[in-house]
Amino acid sequence: MTSLIESRLEALGIVLPAAVAPAANYVPAVESRGFLYISGQIPVGANGIEYVGKLGRDLTLEDGRAAARLCAINILAQAKAALGDLERIGRVVKLVGFVNSDPEFVDQPKVVNGASDLMVEVLGDKGRHARSAVGVAALPFGVGVEVEAILEIA
Repeated sequence: MTSLIESRLEALGIVLPAAVAPAANYVPAVESRGFLYISGQIPVGANGIEYVGKLGRDLTLEDGRAAARLCAINILAQAKAALGDLERIGRVVKLVGFVNSDPEFVDQPKVVNGASDLMVEVLGDKGRHARSAVGVAALPFGVGVEVEAILEIA
């Protein structure tokens, strides 16, 4: 039987990828005291790393939103790998988005909306969350966006 979350993903045309392995000495997710902490996810798609560059210089706002959306898809893939079933997500508590920004770029919140919007599209009210959107000088592999998450486990 298909879950509500899987049905929403299917309706959006999203197939969750395999969870990406860590690139350094850390684990992709930690379950502790009723919460799942998901390490920062970068925009890795079917063909590898996508959306490389700085927002406001190499990447447009639309590119940034797409990159953040892809990060959110990877967060859900990590959650499924850790929990076995996305229906175990009680709610998204917090997202933290890091935006590789040109010094003049100030639309970090609009970029991270790509991740926030996806969480609400897929999880409904359980996807509404607290959030930070931070401009940074650089990110791993030169990507434009990285997003981490804290999820409550139902």
